Amino acid sequence: MIDKEKIEKAVELLLEGIGENVNREGLVDTPKRVARMYEEIFGGLSASAKEHLQKTFESPMNDMVIEKDITFYSMCEHHLLPFFGVVHIAYIPDGKVVGLSKLARTVEVFARRPQIQERLTSQIAEAVMDNLHAKGVMVMIEAEHLCMSMRGVKKPGSKTVTFATLGQFEDNAQLRKTFMDAVR
Repeated sequence: MIDKEKIEKAVELLLEGIGENVNREGLVDTPKRVARMYEEIFGGLSASAKEHLQKTFESPMNDMVIEKDITFYSMCEHHLLPFFGVVHIAYIPDGKVVGLSKLARTVEVFARRPQIQERLTSQIAEAVMDNLHAKGVMVMIEAEHLCMSMRGVKKPGSKTVTFATLGQFEDNAQLRKTFMDAVR
């Protein structure tokens, strides 16, 4: 549960800490705005992927289903700076499929938390595998991290790519190649 009052106090202290006047016209309402923003961007802390993935449909299909280029925004837990990019998800159904928007909602559940990309990739794959009882799942994330772009090494435009493979994707190079060909 987000405690907006604590966030507002913390933002006031932060502004004071960097030498700003918290009573300056442009900053008076900033603590409240930041608290509302954090309630939204960290909304995944109180959400469950299961609620999105439990509504399935019977399907005789057993070929790969791919949802690609799912845009996401998350916050690096190390610097509390954004990282953003796209998620590609493939799964092999075992008698049940899920609405495509539910895959995007699953991404949002995990992206809207203080996060690292490697964990985000695994959490999405595991949620799809566990909730759909899929024969296999593969997730690929391509993201730019502002903690690398605007500070530190300062390399804007560099992308980090992570993969998670479960079930049939783990041992089947042809399935992985089919996925990679489809998302490229």
